Parts: sequence; C-alpha cells; structure tokens
Amino acid sequence: MTDAYAHLRTDPTLAALIDEHGEIPVERADDPFARLVTAIINQQLSVQSAAAIRERLFDRYEITPDGIRAADEAGLRECGLSSQKIRYVRNIAAHFEDGVSHDYFAPMSDEEVIEDLTEITGVGVWTAKMFLMSVLAREDVFPVEDLGIRNGMTKLYDLEDEQAMVEKADDWRPYRSYASRYVWRAID
Repeated sequence: MTDAYAHLRTDPTLAALIDEHGEIPVERADDPFARLVTAIINQQLSVQSAAAIRERLFDRYEITPDGIRAADEAGLRECGLSSQKIRYVRNIAAHFEDGVSHDYFAPMSDEEVIEDLTEITGVGVWTAKMFLMSVLAREDVFPVEDLGIRNGMTKLYDLEDEQAMVEKADDWRPYRSYASRYVWRAID
C-alpha cells in the first residue's frame, strides 16, 4: 500500500471508500493536448453528452494543435461543439501551437500551471485543476470548484460551505487528488 492510501485511511469515511473501491490511482495521461480538449468538451455537460461529442470529434479530426486549427468550423459544429467551445479549443491550439508536453509543465508548480492555463480564454481554474490531476498526475489538488466534489463533500461530510470543504480537505494533504477520486466515486 502506498503512502497515499495509508494516509487517507486515517479518515474513517475515506477508509470505508478505499475498502469498497480499492486503490484508485492518480495517473499521468499520455496526450496532454487531447486531454485539455476533452476538459473543454466536458465543461457544463452531462457525462453522456460530453462522451458523444468527444467520440465524434476524435473520430473525425486529428486532435493536435495543427489538426484543430485546420478543422472547419461547420465540421466542429457537426461534432457537437458550440461556437464558444470551438473558440476555446482553437485558443488552446494557438497557445500550444508547437504542441504541449509533460516536459513543458514539469518544472512548474501547481499554481504556475494554473496561471499558464488560465491565460487561455476558455480555460478556467476548474479545467486547470482537472488537467493537474488527470494529465500531470499531481497528487495534491482539491477541485472544490467541481460540482461533483461539492455534492460528494455534502453527502460524505455534511458540509455545504466551500471554505469548510477546503478546510476538511487540508486533512488529506499531500494526497488530496487521491481523496478527490474517492469523493467522486461516492456519488457515482
């Protein structure tokens, strides 16, 4: 058992979730650009709607900065992207015109990654935190901006106030990304 799970087991609620679901790893994604595009697709959509749009987009186009820039707007719209999301994925493509790699972000702190990504119109703190967790596999991220996290914190800990949620999550440092995965699993 890694240190993360041993540490999180000190919280009886998380210990029960670990027993129920086993170890849920925080793993690095292979393609940072595609995952960032996916995060944009997922914004404010149900899991099912986002998955359908993602599948159409990824089947039709090469998901690289060049591929997104070359895609015609009508085709992107046919895949299900709104005008706003088309603008956002193109903004990401422009920001990372030479590609995006793990090496680009490796020397940056979590705060620097958030700052870099949120300079891109369409990428907010929620998207940047999802990127930190699901692309860069940073172990200590707590995305209180996420509705699922807030719903899970209310269900598991009877907390309604975001600041109280953040304070509770401080107990899980330096493994808040792992804990977040269990909070999400509790409401799935």
